[in-house]
This record gives sequence, structure tokens and C-alpha cells, in this order.
Amino acid sequence: MLHFNILPSFWSGLLRNSLSSCRFHVNSNIMSGFNGTKENSHNKARTSPYPGSKVQRSQVPNDKVDWLVEWHDYNPVEYTAVSVLAGPQWADPQITESNFSPKFNEKDGQVERKSQNGLYEVKNGRPRNPAGRTGLVGRGLLGRWGPNHAADPIITRWKRDRSGNKITHPISGKNILQFVAIKRKDCGEWAIPGGMVDPGEKISATLKREFGEEALNSLQKSSAEKRELQEKLQKLFNQEHLVIYKGYVDDPRNTDNAWMETEAVNYHDETGEIMDNLTLEAGDDAGKVKWMDISDKLKLYASHAQFIKSVAEKRDAHWSKDSETGCPG
Repeated sequence: MLHFNILPSFWSGLLRNSLSSCRFHVNSNIMSGFNGTKENSHNKARTSPYPGSKVQRSQVPNDKVDWLVEWHDYNPVEYTAVSVLAGPQWADPQITESNFSPKFNEKDGQVERKSQNGLYEVKNGRPRNPAGRTGLVGRGLLGRWGPNHAADPIITRWKRDRSGNKITHPISGKNILQFVAIKRKDCGEWAIPGGMVDPGEKISATLKREFGEEALNSLQKSSAEKRELQEKLQKLFNQEHLVIYKGYVDDPRNTDNAWMETEAVNYHDETGEIMDNLTLEAGDDAGKVKWMDISDKLKLYASHAQFIKSVAEKRDAHWSKDSETGCPG
């Protein structure tokens, strides 16, 4: 197990990469908000040891997760990673610094401190995790006090035969949908490409940038190649799209004062012509990239499969041999 007493710059890079897409997404019980039970919707944010460290959280039983439940003996561990305390561009200062006065629940200069789940409580100058207690205060590996915003682009097309005809599943009778999947270098699992929203950046720009960096290796392209790539991506990302999920993410890096939120958006290439003109090439923190058939057999990182299932249902595509798949939320 690696620890934070080595090379802060290394951890800075690792954090940027690990936040990029290897996130633990919210599970099906919280897909439509905070209607699920706490024990089902707030598990990963209570796990120990804290990622990349030996830090053990204070144990939080299921019946004590909710802030509305009084717990006078609650004594969470305080932890913020060395890489965050070093003050990189993507991180806030410590809450105790005299020149730092964050505007929680609103746009704070270029930093978005609004939550996609509505207003969150601020207690003793610190924002409170809207999903409840985690057994740890501070920021852990997260840069921002309060919500840390990410974006996940789900790029899809219909699977076709050599003649260009859509391929249907022999049992469900529905057309088979494909999406662009990346294999993460840092966790070795297949996932949706995605990344953190930069200060002042629109979600739509993040979605396009991250897809280009991770699935098309845009960072290694020449200026001319980048311009050509941007023109092609513009066609895909300017068309109508589906917002699959937006809101809180159950993530093992979450703390009482800092948490992950994401927006997953589906961009669909109906004819396949746009993506046929783009060559998939793994880049940034992706080890591999490929088109992957969508079905209930998918083994994806964390709860990415839940987002993909929702896409299949909204596009009326094949998911399971059982036609009655049901729609979450």
C-alpha cells in the first residue's frame, strides 16, 4: 500500500487521474435522489482504510448516518492528503486560512460550489455531506470543500453488420447498442471516460474535452490534428443528448466536508457516420479504449453499468434476455 509521505507531486498526478473516471458512482437506490435507505446509498463513503492511506474512519452505523439523528459522541477522524495540503491549482486552501472565505451553495468566482442535489448545510464554517456522516472530516483526497464536480460522456452507436444494417439480439429482438469504454490504467477496469470539471468550465466542455483526451488521445495530437478532431467532435456534441444522471456520488474519497458529484450524459451517433470518421486511441489515463456491446453481461467499474442500463432503456435498445428489465428511478 502506498502512503502519502512520498512525493506529493506523484499523488497530485494520481489524484487527477483517479478522479478522472475511476469514480464509485451512486447506486440504483439513489439514482433519482435521496429516496433510498442510507445503508444502501451511503456505503462506499464509510469504507476504510481511506484510499491511498492507512487512515481508518470512525465507524458510522447505519442508524447514525443521517445528520438529523443526534449523536453526541460522534468523533470523526480528521484527514486531508499531503498532496491537497500542498496547495495545487485544483485544490482549495485550508478552511482556517484567514484569506479564504468560500461562498458555499453558490457560484464562488470560477468555482461552482452549488450542489446538484440542492442546498447543503454549513456547520461551523464547514459544508456537510448531504448524504450523511462518513466517519472522517477534512477533504481527504478531494480538492474542494463541499461538492467536487465531474462529468461522464456516454458515447453510443448502433451495432451494425458489414452491410450497415442494425444487428438485433436474437432473444430480446431489440437492436444492440454500443458505447465507447476505456480501460483505466489506475484500476484496470472498464469504465465510462470522464473527468473533473475545471473552474469556469461548462459541463458540456468537460464532456467533450475528457472524451477527446481519454478515448481519442487528443493531448498527443498536432495542432492541425486537434483542429480536425474538434470539428468532428463538434458535430457529435452539438446534437440533442440525454442527461442520464446528475447528483451525488457514493465514493470512498468522500468525507463529511467534501464529496463527489457527477453528470452523466449520453451522446448518440444514430447513423454511425460521425464516429466512423474518428479513430479510437487510448490517451491520458486510459490504458485501452474500444466499442463495447451493451447488455446486462457488462462488468464495469463501480456502478457505471447502472448508467449504461439507463441509456439502453431510454434508447429502447437490448439490455437483457428478459424483456421486462424495469427502469430505475
